[in-house]
Amino acid sequence: MNTTATIQPDAALAQALLAPRSVALFGASDDAGKTAGRPLKFLRAAGFAGKIYPINPNRQSVQGETAYPSLADLPEVPEHVFILTPTNTVLEAVQECAGLGVKVVTILASGFSESGPEGAAREAALTDISRKTGLRILGPSSLGVVNPRAGLVLTANAAFAEPDLPQGRVFVASHSGSMIGSLVSRGKARGVGFAGLVSVGGESDLCVGEICAATLDDPGIGGYLLFLESLRHGDKLRAFAVEAAKRGKPVIAYKLGRSAAAAEMAATHTGALAGEDDIADAFLKDLGIARVGILEALLETFPLAERIPLSGVSAPKRVGVVTTTGGGAAMAVDQLGIRDVVVEPASAETLAKFEAAGISVSAGRVLDLTLAGTNYNVMKGALDIMFQAPEFDLVLAVVGSSARFQPQLAVKPILDSALSAKPLAAMLVPDAPEALASLTAAGVPCFRSPEACADAIAALFARRSPGEQPTAQAVDAPVRTLSEAQAYEVLDAVGVPHAPAVTMPLQGPAKQLSFGYPVVAKVCSEDIPHKTEVGGVVLGIQDHAGLETALATLRTNLAERAPEKRCEEVLVQPMTKGLTEVLVGYRIDAEAGSIIMLAAGGIWAEVARDRSIRLAPVSVETAREMIAEVKALKTVSGLRGRPRGDLEALAQAVSALSQLAVKPELRIAEAEVNPMMVLPEGQGVVAVDALVLRS
Repeated sequence: MNTTATIQPDAALAQALLAPRSVALFGASDDAGKTAGRPLKFLRAAGFAGKIYPINPNRQSVQGETAYPSLADLPEVPEHVFILTPTNTVLEAVQECAGLGVKVVTILASGFSESGPEGAAREAALTDISRKTGLRILGPSSLGVVNPRAGLVLTANAAFAEPDLPQGRVFVASHSGSMIGSLVSRGKARGVGFAGLVSVGGESDLCVGEICAATLDDPGIGGYLLFLESLRHGDKLRAFAVEAAKRGKPVIAYKLGRSAAAAEMAATHTGALAGEDDIADAFLKDLGIARVGILEALLETFPLAERIPLSGVSAPKRVGVVTTTGGGAAMAVDQLGIRDVVVEPASAETLAKFEAAGISVSAGRVLDLTLAGTNYNVMKGALDIMFQAPEFDLVLAVVGSSARFQPQLAVKPILDSALSAKPLAAMLVPDAPEALASLTAAGVPCFRSPEACADAIAALFARRSPGEQPTAQAVDAPVRTLSEAQAYEVLDAVGVPHAPAVTMPLQGPAKQLSFGYPVVAKVCSEDIPHKTEVGGVVLGIQDHAGLETALATLRTNLAERAPEKRCEEVLVQPMTKGLTEVLVGYRIDAEAGSIIMLAAGGIWAEVARDRSIRLAPVSVETAREMIAEVKALKTVSGLRGRPRGDLEALAQAVSALSQLAVKPELRIAEAEVNPMMVLPEGQGVVAVDALVLRS
């Protein structure tokens, strides 16, 4: 559902989940090489200081430690229980934990909602136990929890056999259990440490948003990395992201599903055009979450995110590139370009400063120092000039071969610029692990590849500070389609302009009109949302006699093509022609909440998928940004002397329709204006058809 619900840090949950004083391993194996044996081995190897209770009714000892036959036989109620036994034993064990007063249970087993109806019933039972008893459940299909700061390696993930887990300031929440192990091994190789990692699994109770929110007041956590297989529990993820933004803690996400097919909607085009992943993308960006598309960037983006704090003003957009290797810089520029990030050439004033400093550069899109740049004073001087240049919002230094064996030449000046007032990032072209490690240790954002570098920068620039959060609106209630006349009443309620309209009986006679001919006549019925499919539209009616003929045509068409449909009225409007037409759609998504979409109209709407999506409501300023993102609207922006459309009126209309998100009393689940005609500048915009679904 769409929600404004706030979510506050839960220190008690965070403690029981991530730093429990006692842990029970339900079903612990004596074989440390087996999945059920790993958690005990890992906990001991990590030096976990809390109490550990292996439970195995078939053994008196497990891996040399006293084993207990059941939870009831323990000397105390453990705070956290890791259930390692098969699927068919889980519900009984969870129920016992609830009865004893255990705070948190983690479930390793799979075979729940992902496995079919029987598994879904098991998962529903888990959720029910949690709701009724207050027991918090992580999983099912969770590989566990890791907190290097507390020596808690409560996981069955084999990757955590890795000794000396790196500690750091980023917290990881992942739908995928294997991914937490992958990130740790990759992070260790890069000198990146973690404040905690949680394999979230099936989210029968605890979800990504709630887990992360519980830790927001932890001073040891500076930001969050999310690995999302889908967008679930969007209300809690939204609430967490809003609170994280308030605290200045960046959130970076890698979400699967970019190639998923569009989610088709039965009534409107809005859902089909937006698509499930497109909605998720807008959801993440509008909540200030940087969505990366390259796994390597998930680890590398956080230091740069700290240098580019999320704010209410527009994010920086211009990158200045300085390099010792033209080819290496060209790769970075290319990758930035395909992500629509502007690489800004140096201004004449900046070039003059280079000349005055005696630094020779090859001017252009990139400031190429050539091999002369492999000199401390040259690179340091170049960076200092770029930090002062107003045309650059971020400086990217690309270093070539010297980074591997002679980092003192071009990498050291970057290290010495770590505290620059302007954001600085580095990309090293060769494989230079020592130089990368030194940059990482100094807190300088650094990248191994042009793809990850550009991905991180583009993701951070695309973030938007969370705006107004709408009130809760249920989306699971039955909906009904309004007639077009009723739909115009909804548009009137939010101030979206539409063509004048007159209704008259389908059976006639034709009414006299308050506007001139030519006109269009359309069947007007809640039962017929798609009028053209039943021959329910007659265009180009020139006079009153023609209107009488049109009514007869509509009666005949309905009798032949849709005799079962109830229709008593016809809606008549003047024919309207604009410079172009657009689709403006609003809907409540089950996870993302209220969204607003602007798309190219006509056939291009579905062929080109030329559209812009935001969480609703949006301001007029944001609506202007959406207009700039729809390529088809450049044809009416005055380009090359062509007539300008009234894009300001369009921005007003898009913002107005999005206000449905803050008018729950109207109970609108979907509203689509298709088409909306964009008239010449100063003449406004006009909706000439609308489809609205009300709950």
